This record gives sequence, C-alpha cells and structure tokens, in this order.
Amino acid sequence: MLFSEIYGSYFNTVAAVLTEAGERAVSEKRITEIMAEKAFAESTLSIPAALKSGEWPLLDSEMRSVLHHAPTMPLSDLQKRWLKAVSLDRRISLFEPDISGLEDVEPLFGENTFVFFDRYNDGDPYDDPNYIACFRTVLRAIREGKKLRMRYRGHTGLRHSHVCTPHKLEYSAKDDKFRLITVGRGRPAAINMARVRSCEILEPAELPPAEMGEEEKCGLELLLRDERNALERVLLHFSHFEKETEKLDAGLYRIFLRYDKDDETELLIRVLSFGPVLEVRAPESFRELVIDRLRRQQSLA
Repeated sequence: MLFSEIYGSYFNTVAAVLTEAGERAVSEKRITEIMAEKAFAESTLSIPAALKSGEWPLLDSEMRSVLHHAPTMPLSDLQKRWLKAVSLDRRISLFEPDISGLEDVEPLFGENTFVFFDRYNDGDPYDDPNYIACFRTVLRAIREGKKLRMRYRGHTGLRHSHVCTPHKLEYSAKDDKFRLITVGRGRPAAINMARVRSCEILEPAELPPAEMGEEEKCGLELLLRDERNALERVLLHFSHFEKETEKLDAGLYRIFLRYDKDDETELLIRVLSFGPVLEVRAPESFRELVIDRLRRQQSLA
C-alpha cells in the first residue's frame, strides 16, 4: 500500500463529521448520513457507534468536536512523490495538471520503471507539439460545451473536414491511444486523436454534454472455468469494463460485460487470448465472431 489507511476513506469520513461537529452538535442520524455519503456501506455499522460510545474520543457529551480546529489532511512525502511521478506521465501532462508545491519533489518512479507486454507499440505521439495543441483544444471545447471544426485523416488515409460537437475523450490501455467521441452526424462517432491535423473552437453547442446520445452499449455473457488462476487474470484484464461476476459452482463463474460497439474487435481478441477457460455464452452474434476467427486461424495453420 502506497498510502496509510488514515488518509483513506475512513479518515476523510470522520474528518467530515468532526468538521461539522466543530460548528454545531451533530445527531446520530446526521453521522449516519455522512457515513452513507462518503464511506463504505459497512461503515454505518461501526463508525457511528464508536463515536457515540466514546470508543473513539472525538466527540463530547453534546456531540460536538473535541478539536479546536477543523481537521486537515496534509500530504505525506510518499504521496507527494507519487503525485509528482503521475504528473510527469506524458498522457497526464496533456491535461496540464497543477503541480504547485511539487516543484522540488523527487518522483517516486519514472516512465521506464514499467514494462508493458500486452500493449501495442504504435501509441499516440504524446510528444508531438501538434498533437498536444489539438488535444488541449478538444479538451477546452468539451469543458466549455462548444463546437469544433476538425480536419483529420480517416483510416483509409483520405482527408476529412467537418463541424461536430465533442462529447468526451476515451483512452484505450491496449492501444495506448485516445479517441474523441463526437456528435454531429446522427449517432456518436469516434475519431482517433492521432489522426487529427487541426481543429478550431466555434460557437457554443446546441446540446449540452449531458443531453448528448451515448454510444451503443452491448452485452457479453461469459462462462469462466477458474484454472491456472484464470479468474484473477480475467478480472484484471477486463478491469476497465463495466461488469457483473457471479459464482455458479466451485471454480465456475458467470461474467457479464458491457462494452461499446466500436470496441468489439479488441474485446474479441482479448476473449480469444484466454483459450478454453473462457466460453462465450451470449449473444449469438459474438459467438459467430469467435467461430469465424478460429476457423480463419485454423486455415492458416
């Protein structure tokens, strides 16, 4: 663990209670409400009782804070070093994070500390000045709710130019690429940021981001046989997907994934990489994709 538990959810939750109790007496009901809002569900069973009984001597008999000042959470040296390391990541730096106070801090790790063996090598050109300029222009348009005029190259190499409303940026850890989800020609469309040559901000968008349509969501039902630590590997491999996991029997699990239609090819490759321990149960269309890909691979053998 990089950070001490006292700086985690429980500490921040109790700090919120003490901050409010420093201004006025807090009821047991109000403490429970703060627990539900800021902590884990099971916290409502232990923390309010510990505060009320005096096991944690932080509230007096009138349910007011015994502290003379509101609690603060200063960063430890380890936390500062971690934040400095993260801020130096080329992808994070695209968002221009505020690193005030970290100027003289030594980063905890460097870019060459990690070796990626499950990621493509043709990631986005994060050091390219034009890429950085376009990325930040897109980011600004999203934040301000404005339209963009974009010029980019399609996957066939042809040049395109059109006006769109930027919705959100997505990052693929497998491809090491960002893509922009836009609205402007019917259903949402995705544009790889590395293909954008220039863009300029136009007038405010007609629809605020909250009212824009989302990409088509698909469901995938998998049956997992937990052999050779397969469950841990699958959950780690699909950690960024919305999913539900259900234990059916000893060593047998049902996993339901939700994914964007545009990610189907990448998901297919990932599912196939687990071999016979992972079976596609539904939908039938995805099963057909698996069968077709296996037949093509067999023909090349």
